[in-house]
Amino acid sequence: MQVRVRVPAKVNLHLAVGPLRRDGYHELVTVFHAVDLYDELVAAPAERIELAITGDGAGEVPADEHNLAWRAATLLAARTGAPPKVRLEIAKAIPVAGGMAGGSADAAAALVACDRLWRTGLSRTALSELAAELGSDVPFALLGGTAVGTGRGERLIRVKTNAILHWVFALAEQGISTPAAYRELDHLGGGSTTAPDALLEALHHGDIKLIAARLYNDLQAAALSLTPELQRTLDAGRELGALGGVVSGSGPTCAFIAASRDEAARLAAALAAERVCRATRVAAGPVPGALAR
Repeated sequence: MQVRVRVPAKVNLHLAVGPLRRDGYHELVTVFHAVDLYDELVAAPAERIELAITGDGAGEVPADEHNLAWRAATLLAARTGAPPKVRLEIAKAIPVAGGMAGGSADAAAALVACDRLWRTGLSRTALSELAAELGSDVPFALLGGTAVGTGRGERLIRVKTNAILHWVFALAEQGISTPAAYRELDHLGGGSTTAPDALLEALHHGDIKLIAARLYNDLQAAALSLTPELQRTLDAGRELGALGGVVSGSGPTCAFIAASRDEAARLAAALAAERVCRATRVAAGPVPGALAR
């Protein structure tokens, strides 16, 4: 028996980073949005925990106990009493260290896959509680769709949106680690407590132009400080017809909203021709979170 799980990437439509807390995390107010750019994880019986990774950037991802998917399997086994015996195979399409929560997505996929493989029978609520122990973005990778995240991002409220957003993601030559981005933000003087009220209203009404105009990310300043050439990518996307653009999460991926699927394809080709990024990906959202297939 084997279990196959597909899990989406995320982009932050809004990311306000508050003060550093005593536990070492920042207080966040964010609006997560899941897009149809997927990693796929296959779980199969084994004599111990094993992990194999293929796809774009696979060589940059640890294939041992430092990997979030490995840690997810270990945590689930410890909490349920299941023997920690599984082979996890991850095929990556979500950019590595690109601000799109690929590692968190893989952890969510591992929870779903191992729960089914080991027949531990946990509810989504119970899996979400384990997910929150693994990382701030892992619960959203389980949920998917569009959601407001508070706390350190793990407390979620689903948001109904009446818009399909068409995205172009411009991938950078090198990644930015999330801790490095937060450290740089602190060095620059911190973030804000900006609320996403106008964005949420735009999502409710399905106003794509207003959604694009309300994209917001406190970590963008840190990403631009660490990787200044991203400004050229952001400027090029807007000049080439994007309705709006923002650095995704901690970066360095730049995310652009296009008016339609055809416009997204045109923008992706134009960005590639301008050579302002390593590669481009076209996607749409919102989509569901981690699902077994």
